[in-house]
Amino acid sequence: MLDSYKDFKSFLEKEIKPLASKPSLLLHTCCAPCSSATIELLNEYFNITIFYSNDNIYPYDEFRHRLEEQIRFASYYNINVIFDEYNNDDYNNAIKGNENLGERSKRCYLCYSLRLRKTAIKAKKLNYDYFTTSLSISPYKVSNWINEIGYNLEKELNVKFLYSDFKKEEGYKKSIVLSNKYGLYRQDYCGCVYSKKERDEVKCQEH
Repeated sequence: MLDSYKDFKSFLEKEIKPLASKPSLLLHTCCAPCSSATIELLNEYFNITIFYSNDNIYPYDEFRHRLEEQIRFASYYNINVIFDEYNNDDYNNAIKGNENLGERSKRCYLCYSLRLRKTAIKAKKLNYDYFTTSLSISPYKVSNWINEIGYNLEKELNVKFLYSDFKKEEGYKKSIVLSNKYGLYRQDYCGCVYSKKERDEVKCQEH
């Protein structure tokens, strides 16, 4: 089990790169911008399939917009995108009782858990070698939580989790550069109805 970004980079070079063929990786993504620098890093080492599973996103039109942008960006790398149908009730049930806790709270932990579990189950069902998520590229996401959840799912479901802390080495800044290069839609809230309300409240205060 990797527990640092340094060990992760060493693992890629010493364990993955020398392999005769690239391992398969199911990469959960929340949007095209967050996937951008993550794909740039991992594409050298893995055969990537993107899994877009984001029941937290609100409203449905936003879910579709982000999915369409993800598909468009992935096409530049000839990467296939698979996705779950939208089920906002799954998200609401997962975070029940924690709706108003705010960003980087238990609400977010439960949201990570929901999406990573769906990714791990899909990876096992489709026989991928690894699964991971691009969520950790965001400075607003807690990478330690993501890795804790991922490794717990690895033990529970017997499918390998790839360490995730893609904000390292200025990953987030690289994602902004790539978003500008490809003209990607960059949303101004995390995705859930609660983060949307928090954004709207800030905008009201600014005016």
